[in-house]
Amino acid sequence: MVLLENDSFLTELTRLFQKCRTSGSVVITLKKYDGRTKPVPRKGHLESFEPADNKCLIRASDGKKKISTVVSTKEVIKFQMAYSNLLRAHMDGLKKKDKKSKSKKTKATQ
Repeated sequence: MVLLENDSFLTELTRLFQKCRTSGSVVITLKKYDGRTKPVPRKGHLESFEPADNKCLIRASDGKKKISTVVSTKEVIKFQMAYSNLLRAHMDGLKKKDKKSKSKKTKATQ
């Protein structure tokens, strides 16, 4: 997994969306990140760890390529605006669900 800066993450995410436009999917996950790189110690070995500030870890994958970034609280507004514009631009390929009409259901039950 490649940890990128916020701007380069958005450009790579755009490339992932363009590559998977016709077929395939992009999986995006968001998670709170406290800066730990090691697992939490067990009960016997208590270690005091206080994160300096809250951060968010964002990961994206198309099954083959994985990218990630860490967004700090200072950069959240700027990143969120750019991220939402990117999602709006690339979410046009979604398929609509087929809605079954109510009249068919009511006729079938009668």
